[in-house]
Amino acid sequence: MNLVKSLSIENGKEYKPLQLFTLVLLRVLIGWHFFYEGIAKLMNPDWTSSAYLLDSKGMFSEIFYWMANSKTVLEVVDFMNIWGLIGIGLGLILGFMTRIATVAGIFLLIFYFLSHPPIPGLFYIMPDEGSYLLVNKTLIEIFALLVLFVFPSGNRIGIDSFFGKQSR
Repeated sequence: MNLVKSLSIENGKEYKPLQLFTLVLLRVLIGWHFFYEGIAKLMNPDWTSSAYLLDSKGMFSEIFYWMANSKTVLEVVDFMNIWGLIGIGLGLILGFMTRIATVAGIFLLIFYFLSHPPIPGLFYIMPDEGSYLLVNKTLIEIFALLVLFVFPSGNRIGIDSFFGKQSR
């Protein structure tokens, strides 16, 4: 935690208005992405993560196959995926428990990344929107959330600002 505090602007320094605006905008846009993905899954009664999990490749694919092939585990995964996306999204949009939301978002995206790594020679059922070599949109979003963790904005503009230093 000392490393994060030493990297963070919150140690007595103030953001410039454009920096704060950009960080808040990034937080809200990523929050909207998470929130809408969760709502879209919630509103689709036929949605399940089963096909995505069964399409996993790479060194962790057996774990994802196990998740998809166990009815109970799959129900938990689907529930956690939907409500995790919604909760993380709302936290980021509202600036509420932003540190927890960013860490949860990072972990969720790491699971997505490990399930479908952008490694040459791996082919997935659903085509990618582009051509990737080790770096894809998921990895970029992981690092964007890491930026939001290191440079928090919820404690300046968001519900977290009402809780003072404890929320930082």
